[in-house]
Amino acid sequence: MALAGCAKQESGQRPRAAVVLKSSAGEFLAYEHNVTLRLDAERIPARVQALQDACMRKQHGDCTVLEVSQRGGDHPRGMLTVRIVPAGVEPLIAAASEGADPGDRSTRAEDLAESVRDNALTRSRLQKELSGLQAFQQRRDLSVADMIALSQQVSRLEAQLEAADQEAAQHQRRIQTQKVSLHFETPGGENGRGEIRQAVADFFATLASGTAWTIRAVAFLIPVLVVLLILVVAWRRLRRRRA
Repeated sequence: MALAGCAKQESGQRPRAAVVLKSSAGEFLAYEHNVTLRLDAERIPARVQALQDACMRKQHGDCTVLEVSQRGGDHPRGMLTVRIVPAGVEPLIAAASEGADPGDRSTRAEDLAESVRDNALTRSRLQKELSGLQAFQQRRDLSVADMIALSQQVSRLEAQLEAADQEAAQHQRRIQTQKVSLHFETPGGENGRGEIRQAVADFFATLASGTAWTIRAVAFLIPVLVVLLILVVAWRRLRRRRA
């Protein structure tokens, strides 16, 4: 907590997002949920679109669409990945599960406590260095060369501090919201029928391929059979002469 207070005091000349270190490791967990649902093929596109619209309208709280994908054909699938506030996770999953058969669901949490602490230390150090250089720049006895060198160092520190600020904001975003990936697939029966349709569609292609292979095999064996026949005839004649 002392570190957070120091960072706030040093940043008086340049306001920036505060990062408060908390003692509980649970305060820095980034959650990710993966949910698989089975839904009729013709309902998947509409369901994915409805969930996407609900996220964009903030129906279940602050929500951002990260990825959307759909696939048709004999094995239709749909996927929607969002980042949403914790209170909206279960309502979103409930809306996705309406009329669908539940599949697999997994939840994992990444502890960002160490990353947050390291970032706060880095930002505090950079802010102190920047404040010291900015104070040194106010001196009137600096040469032109010194002023140029100081300006370059200040620019470098400002760039590093900006990157650290962005990293801190990303940490807070991952902690304050949760990532939810919804995967839609067809029930097993439809997959089986799709495989049967595919097998029927491949029948003639497989038949043609097998016939072509047989013809090639026969063409390859004919010369071998001719040679064997000649050898057998010659061997029989030789036996007759000896007899």
